[in-house]
Amino acid sequence: MYRRLMQCLVRGAAAGAVSAGLLLGTPALAARTDIVLGIRLEPPHLDPTAGAAAAIAEVVYNNVFQGLTRIDRDGSVKPSLAERWDVSEDGKVYTFHLRQGVKFHDGTTFDAEDVKFSLDRARAADSVNPQKGLFEPIETVEVVDPQTVRITLKRPSGNLPFNLGWAAAVIVAPESAADNKTQPVGTGPFKLAEWVKGDHVTLVRNDDYWGEPVALEKATFKIIGDPTASFAALMAGDVDAFPLFPAPENVPQFEADPRFTVVVGNTQGKTVLAMNNGRKPFDDIRVRRAISHAVDRQALIEGAMHGYGKPIGSHFVPQDRGYVDLTGKYPFDPEKARALLKEAGAENLSVQLVLPPPDYARRGGEVLASQLRNVGISVEIVPMEWAQWLGEVFRNKNFDMTVVSHVEPLDLDIYARDDYYFGYRNPEYRALYERFVASTDENERLALLGTLQEKLADDAVNVWLFLLPKIGIWDARLEGLWENTPVPANDLTGVKWRE
Repeated sequence: MYRRLMQCLVRGAAAGAVSAGLLLGTPALAARTDIVLGIRLEPPHLDPTAGAAAAIAEVVYNNVFQGLTRIDRDGSVKPSLAERWDVSEDGKVYTFHLRQGVKFHDGTTFDAEDVKFSLDRARAADSVNPQKGLFEPIETVEVVDPQTVRITLKRPSGNLPFNLGWAAAVIVAPESAADNKTQPVGTGPFKLAEWVKGDHVTLVRNDDYWGEPVALEKATFKIIGDPTASFAALMAGDVDAFPLFPAPENVPQFEADPRFTVVVGNTQGKTVLAMNNGRKPFDDIRVRRAISHAVDRQALIEGAMHGYGKPIGSHFVPQDRGYVDLTGKYPFDPEKARALLKEAGAENLSVQLVLPPPDYARRGGEVLASQLRNVGISVEIVPMEWAQWLGEVFRNKNFDMTVVSHVEPLDLDIYARDDYYFGYRNPEYRALYERFVASTDENERLALLGTLQEKLADDAVNVWLFLLPKIGIWDARLEGLWENTPVPANDLTGVKWRE
C-alpha cells in the first residue's frame, strides 16, 4: 500500500512538472548534446596521414580532419573542402575549386597552399603516409590561386576523387602538421579536447566550423578492450553506442531489449589469413593452395563470429560493383590439402600464426589453428598488440601467417606493391591493375575488377575468409550513426538525440 501510494505521488509530481513546462512554453526535457561511444582499440596516435591503424580514422575522419572530398555513408564521393572539380577531356588534369572562409582549428586560414603542401607531403620520397600508393599517379600539384588547385596526373585515373576522400588524404597545415599525432589540428566540426591514454578521447564542437553546425557539443570515445566489459557498459548506460560491437554472442540480448537499436551492416573489412609469400614455404603456390583447402570458412564464421559474416573468396566485398563470387575456388577439402602439402614436400610444416588484438583475429585464429592442425600443419599462436604487429608484420614482414581485416575500400592496389607485407610480386597482376587505374570506360573497369579478383584467387596469395560485419548497438533514441562502414569512420556530423 505504501509503495503504491509513493508511485502515485511520483507520477503526480512528474505530471505536474510536465504541465508546468507546457504552461511556461518550454520543453520538459531538452535533447542531450553529448555522446559516449565505445571503441575496442585505442588509436596509436591521431594523425591519419602517418598511421595505418583503422582506429585513428574511427575517431578523427570527417570529425577533426577533412579532405578535398569525403566518402559518405553509402560509399559515394561527396564534396568536402573542395566544393566542386573539373576534369580535362584526356582525364589527366583535375581542377579543384576550394571553399572560402574555411579555417583550421588554430585559426589559420585554409587555402590552396595547404592542399599543395598536404599532397606533396603525402607523395614525397620520405613520406610516411600509410597509403602513399594512392598519390603515385600525381605528376604535379599547382596553386592556381588561393581557392583553386590543379592536379596533373601521369596517366588518367578515374579513382582520384575517391582516393582523395580517404582518411590518409586529409588536408593538414604546414604550421601544425608535425604535431598532429598528439595535437590534431584540422578543419572539421570537432576539435580535440582531451586524450587520456588508455581510457578515452574527447572531442568538442568547433563553433567556428565553416559548414552546417553539428548537433553534438561533445563526443567521448571510451576505450573498452574487453568484450564482456563492452556488454556491461552498454547495459549499464555507461556508453551510449558501440558502433563496432565486439561480442556477437550478446546480440540477441540487445535485440530483445527495446532500449537499444541493433543494426548489422557491412564493412569493407576483408578478413584474411595472410601468408608471407616472400618466405619459404609460402613462396610455393602448392602450399598456399593447400592451406586454402584446409580452411572451412563457414565453420570459422560460426565458431569465431557466431554466424555473423559473409564468406569471401578474393580481396573484394560482395556489396561493391564488380564483385565476383570466388568462394567455391578452394572448397574445404582436407584430403586435397594434405596431398598438395606432400607434393610440395611440406608434410611436416610448422608455422607461427600471429594474432593482433581484435576479437575476430584472436577467436578466428584459434579456429584456424585447429583446422590447419587437422591437415598436419603444426601451428604456434603468437598474440601481438597493435604496435608490435605494425612493426614486426606490417613493416618488417617478419611473420609466417597472420589474421587481419583490411578495411580500406577498393584496395586492390596493395597487391601491386612489391614492398607490401604479403611479399606478393607478380608483374602480370601489376600490369592488370595499371590498366584498371588508367581506364575511364565503366564496362572495361568492371571487367578488369573481375579479372584482378580471379588472378589473386588463382595465385592463392592469401586465404580470404569473410566480410567483417558491422554490428552496431546504440541507444534507441540516437539517430544519424552509420549503419554500414564504407570507410573506417564514426562520422558524427549527422548524429543527434531525439527529443
